[in-house]
Amino acid sequence: MQAPSAAEMKDLATRSDAEGLRQLAIHLALLLATGALVALAPGWWKAPAMLLLGLVQVALFAPFHETSHYTAFANRQLNAVVGWLSGLPSLYNWHFYQLYHTAHHRFTQDPERDPELATPEPRTLAAYALRVVSIPFWRIRLTVLRDGLRGDLSAYPYIGAAQAPRVVRSMRAQAAVTLGAALLAAAIFGWQAPLLFWVLPQLMAQPLLRLYLLAEHTGCSTDRNGLTNTRTVLTSPLMRLLMWNMPYHAEHHLYPFIPFHRLAAAHGVLRERLAHLQPGYARFHAEFVKGLKA
Repeated sequence: MQAPSAAEMKDLATRSDAEGLRQLAIHLALLLATGALVALAPGWWKAPAMLLLGLVQVALFAPFHETSHYTAFANRQLNAVVGWLSGLPSLYNWHFYQLYHTAHHRFTQDPERDPELATPEPRTLAAYALRVVSIPFWRIRLTVLRDGLRGDLSAYPYIGAAQAPRVVRSMRAQAAVTLGAALLAAAIFGWQAPLLFWVLPQLMAQPLLRLYLLAEHTGCSTDRNGLTNTRTVLTSPLMRLLMWNMPYHAEHHLYPFIPFHRLAAAHGVLRERLAHLQPGYARFHAEFVKGLKA
């Protein structure tokens, strides 16, 4: 199968405010619904309700990521606002991530220059378990936040001296907004509110996002070939909806300017050329764990 034609690429690359707003409305509705479940659930039923809320919260990584490419919406400012806000629950900063993610796309699977490989691929069951429970994730998030608040981003080579002041301002604003929102919620609804609707759901659900993200490049080639260095996971419509079609990840890496709502069509064009088509996340992890050392 040949690469997409120029006409196909023009069609696939069409961005849409309407599609982005529709998807965002669905995500916000899910946040409200699962938040209501937490509020209404009695006793121990709050635990599964918080897990569901956390799942929808951590899935905000999908619009956070999509907007970093300015592909969630046609309007650039709308991408920036939605992206910045989407990162708040998981302590992701949009301006920092844009530079980090640009380096990831430019140097995908390059052991020396891809910043995603700063956390090594798990080789043992213990390393896998540590990655999944999200201890490295939270350590990195808090370290990055600390460095941003200090105004020293010299540890991150993908952030240039000219870009650093803007990123620092953004990170300080993020910290102020996040802390302010938590304190306001506690003042209005009681001290339990930030715990029940943010902290505990995040701690419960981040492992699910770690499982999801591990499938994107783990075990793929460490070269510049986009057909072999990234994995597409064939998953359920519900998962594709929640993650803004990002399970079509090889397609996204090959053509990062294609918006989320056109990735399914891109998959139809590219499917036969992709080296890694995985039927489901559970099967990926079952196969991956088999190869780990005890």
